[in-house]
Amino acid sequence: QVQLVESGGGLVQAGGSLRLSCAASTRTGSIATVGWFRQAPGKEREFVAAVRGTYGNTLYADSVKGRFTISRDNAKNTVYLQMNSLTPEDTAVYYCAASRSIGVVITTTLYDYWGQGTQVTVSS
Repeated sequence: QVQLVESGGGLVQAGGSLRLSCAASTRTGSIATVGWFRQAPGKEREFVAAVRGTYGNTLYADSVKGRFTISRDNAKNTVYLQMNSLTPEDTAVYYCAASRSIGVVITTTLYDYWGQGTQVTVSS
């Protein structure tokens, strides 16, 4: 069982930045993949970014590529999502998730554990 706790959400103006944190109850180095998803009101949960494997290979959705950066600090058992150049379209609840799979893990069904989510609101 892996417990995940997100933090760092909040209200920010368009063009601003936020850093989300995902603290895991187990060693992040032992988790195959940790991903971030988001869900806006009335929309399905969508993939944002993931960090995978021993070497921390990263994967991003096209909509955030070049603006968001996912990173992993195994000493702190924490995964971060640095979000820059935010737009109102980034407004959503952001979820951290852990998967036993490694590869193109962009679908929710491949993830085994989920955090409770943190709200990100970007004002125009």
